Amino acid sequence: MDETYSRLRRRVDGLTDDEFFWEPVAGCWTIYRDDTGRWTYHYAIPDPDPAPVTSIGWQLIHLATCKVMYREWAYGPARLTFPEIEIPHTAAGAIAMLDDGQRGLRDELAKLSDDDMDEPVKTNWGEMWPAWRIFWAMGDHDAFHGGGIGYLRDLYHWRADRT
Repeated sequence: MDETYSRLRRRVDGLTDDEFFWEPVAGCWTIYRDDTGRWTYHYAIPDPDPAPVTSIGWQLIHLATCKVMYREWAYGPARLTFPEIEIPHTAAGAIAMLDDGQRGLRDELAKLSDDDMDEPVKTNWGEMWPAWRIFWAMGDHDAFHGGGIGYLRDLYHWRADRT
């Protein structure tokens, strides 16, 4: 988990707000203000097939909010829902949320014994998982979306409209 997070963090170092909001294709999923003026991001349950292209901001917010929710439901009061989460609307804010989410999960992991790792914990969709799977999933998630973020940053840098 530490290794994949470290790699992810290196991929977002120096991220600008322009990169954060850049849309690689028209109609991609991104961060936006809803009708009430609150910041949010596109999502659907279940995920569309094929999945839509997403912005760097979407990828980053998705990672950060998932960390918050996994901790909330596995180790917290299990009340928070995705629509209630305050969504950052800057690259720096999203990275801060990501760091806070990682730190929170890391703190929970540090409290567990080897035996505790097999104990069931809640997920935000109602399933019970062994504790180890929460941390494994977050590491896998960081690796998967970190690769997407790295690729999108490359596309941003090499885009056709670059001056």
